[in-house]
Amino acid sequence: MTDETGAVPPSGEPRPFDCGLKGLCPRCGVPDLFAGWIRFADRCRACGLDIAAFNVGDGPAAFLTLILGTLVTIGAVALELSVSPPLWLHMLIWTPVTLGGVLVSLRLAKGWLLALEYRNRAAEGRLRR
Repeated sequence: MTDETGAVPPSGEPRPFDCGLKGLCPRCGVPDLFAGWIRFADRCRACGLDIAAFNVGDGPAAFLTLILGTLVTIGAVALELSVSPPLWLHMLIWTPVTLGGVLVSLRLAKGWLLALEYRNRAAEGRLRR
């Protein structure tokens, strides 16, 4: 949600989906959420948001395992029932599809979940005393 100069528009924070897709900081919208392909930066260089304080954990990986595993299984079964290719062809098709799907969608899911944690001020539960 930044313009060409990297400034945040008056409308406020970027959408959580854009944070995952473009790697935007959930506070200021500068594209420096990630320090690697799926590794978060420690802090935003522009606004100083402590990105390391957020804990997305294994949530994105677990959801992606279930979703991508289901899609790949359905595709493999459908291919087997319609064409009956040899096993090596299944491996040649479904291994790169799975790896590519995980690598592309894990970055999106991690950034999206971190932005939702920021937006909703998620923290560990506390009991009132």
